[in-house]
Amino acid sequence: MATGGAQISTNSEQAAGLTIDRVRAAGARLTGVAHRTPLLTSTTLNARCGAEVCLKAEPFQRGGAFKFRGAYNRLSLLSEQERARGVVAYSSGNHGAAVALASSVLGIRAVVVVPETGSPAKLAAIEGYGAEIRRYDPATERREEVAAALARERSLTVIAPFDDYDIMAGQGTLGLELAEQAGGLDLVLVPVGGGGLAAGVATAVTALLPGVEVIGVEPSGADDTHRSFRAGRRVSLEAVDTIADGLRAAQPGELTFPINQRLLSDVVTVDDAAIIEAMWFCFARLKVVVEPSGAVPLAALLTGTVQARGRRTAVVLSGGNVDPGDFASLLQHGRLQARQAAGAGP
Repeated sequence: MATGGAQISTNSEQAAGLTIDRVRAAGARLTGVAHRTPLLTSTTLNARCGAEVCLKAEPFQRGGAFKFRGAYNRLSLLSEQERARGVVAYSSGNHGAAVALASSVLGIRAVVVVPETGSPAKLAAIEGYGAEIRRYDPATERREEVAAALARERSLTVIAPFDDYDIMAGQGTLGLELAEQAGGLDLVLVPVGGGGLAAGVATAVTALLPGVEVIGVEPSGADDTHRSFRAGRRVSLEAVDTIADGLRAAQPGELTFPINQRLLSDVVTVDDAAIIEAMWFCFARLKVVVEPSGAVPLAALLTGTVQARGRRTAVVLSGGNVDPGDFASLLQHGRLQARQAAGAGP
């Protein structure tokens, strides 16, 4: 069905909401297409937390982040007519790259709306996968409106970054894998931006691992879901300020929030200094590059914001797409500031 030329999903499954069966169906579509990412462990981390901890390493996913799961699942459900017309996505980076990559795999033309201030590494990845880039000025334009205008002009289908049940179901396949790989778990920590990953993972693991507790983690400078959780309704932030560029949503999704409100036991926050420390830990101890957004749940564990002692715990490292120069600068300056704050000198 079209409205003003823009293509809107008519998938009858949308009315069914997000279910474990829907996540399993997404898993079947992704089999042999998405990578089954590894679980990493660290005896140092276990000793520090007093718990058995495993880390789901999505930097090893296609496109370098979990987003490929949802993008491929959503695009694979397009009709032949929708595929022929093409798609448009809006993204700070990882969703755009995932849509571009999934589109290239499926032979679909894609346009991605990105901020002029976006990460050069992520924008280069989007272009490298063959998508057309449309830049916008975040100070004067809203990305959703830019994408909607392009959809109307070119009869494209809009692929939302998180507020779509098929996107959420694709992200939930991470939870399916986690349950199979880790077996019994007491606690799962997952990053929260718009809420699609958290909703998908929580749907999967709570269905497959009775009694598991799922906690969402946000940057303190973009704590819309944390505040919404406590208010009992969706809260919108006037501004966001965090190095975690993939978690800068100012308001939880209309579809994602009710799911997370029901399935997450809590949503906690960590500051940027803690995020950098978690990135450093991953690089120094695990030899893995994790972007700021991907390190947020581990930061909650390392700071003690979430106590895991005596509990079998899984942490979702959601992605590793960060410019090498930015990565080096963050670690160098972030740890220097931490040492100075602790009185250790330069």
